Amino acid sequence: MKLTYLGHSAFLLNTLGKTILFDPFITPNPKAAHIDIATLNPDYILISHAHSDHIADLLTIANQSNAKVIANWEIIQWCAAQGLTNLHPMNIGGKFSFDSGTVHATIAQHSSSFADGTYGGNPMGFVIQNQESTLYYAGDTALTLDMQILAKKFSINTAILPLGDNFTMDYIDAIMAASYINCSNIIGMHFDTFDMIAIDHDAAIQGFEQAGKSLFLPSIGQSFDI
Repeated sequence: MKLTYLGHSAFLLNTLGKTILFDPFITPNPKAAHIDIATLNPDYILISHAHSDHIADLLTIANQSNAKVIANWEIIQWCAAQGLTNLHPMNIGGKFSFDSGTVHATIAQHSSSFADGTYGGNPMGFVIQNQESTLYYAGDTALTLDMQILAKKFSINTAILPLGDNFTMDYIDAIMAASYINCSNIIGMHFDTFDMIAIDHDAAIQGFEQAGKSLFLPSIGQSFDI
């Protein structure tokens, strides 16, 4: 598997010859101004919840790529109302096998609404499981004991966890989350985009090291193997 960080919580995953885009918030993010969304051509777009900092570029990229959008029922119904047709609804606890691997919808403790206040359904995370690896994308979430279930169900190789605090867990809770899911290789997301979620990089990395785990804080536009 190969990941490219597109800023905030947006990642592009290449696996089994397919490309999966997570939570595209790129053009409104000044820190990601060098990312040209016209070059993105994903096969799938996974949406964790309806907040604008996770779906800002969804319609544009879905229309230009005809990617299959995977999200909860409420977000899929909203997508359909916007004219999208390549859609796959899921809900927490369910799984479905695609040609990029099996997608499992997992619990995330957060909120979810569209910019106009319309209910956006329950927030979710995702586990992507195939013969290359098993990746956990937590979405926006607090630390929750439900994460311990993931360690019983999966052997997670890499996890993408939010750690910016204020709206999600901080890096200290993310260290606990890494223990709950029994994963030592952590990639950070949902940090530094806004002042309220700015983090001390050195303190976060050292905290993970002291817990016997590895935290990687990618630069926007950086690609790396996992």
